[in-house]
Amino acid sequence: MRGSIPFQGNPEELDVAVELKDGTPARLRAIRRNDKAGLVEAFRNLEPSTIYTRFFGFKKMLSENELDLATTFDPDKLVSIVVTIGHGLDETIIGNGVYVVSTSVAGARGDEPAAEVAFVVEEDYQGRGIAGLLLRALSAIARGRGLKRFEADVLPANGAMLHVFANSGLPMVDSMEDGDIHVSLML
Repeated sequence: MRGSIPFQGNPEELDVAVELKDGTPARLRAIRRNDKAGLVEAFRNLEPSTIYTRFFGFKKMLSENELDLATTFDPDKLVSIVVTIGHGLDETIIGNGVYVVSTSVAGARGDEPAAEVAFVVEEDYQGRGIAGLLLRALSAIARGRGLKRFEADVLPANGAMLHVFANSGLPMVDSMEDGDIHVSLML
């Protein structure tokens, strides 16, 4: 699915059928409290290199606190969305995108409302447009909430994520900070 994300109203109700670049049918939806087991399974299926590029370090599992945060949906503070395949008990999370409104991010440029954004896509589904889809959906939600900018820190070796940001169609500024690439996307 390319272009804008078709949803209106409460972002917690986001739940749309999408088609990945290769034609695979999927769902783009808001995170739910009962997605903890699905997130644990999705994390378990990630390669160590993907975990490292997302979390800037190696870890074997998500903590209960991280799972609580990951399954929270508060459009004024934190938005988490997923891309899934399958239905019902066979539903599998293959991608997750999140933004967190942060006073430290907002303070970086005065009072302009901003959020930190991050993604993870299971390796077997990378290159199928999932990160771009997540970014477009999060951007639409953020604009609707009055946010003006996304911020992200990206490891220089994470060329795929830098490519997604550079090709998002959003005005982008990047700089090297403490060995990482800091990206600002204007919404």
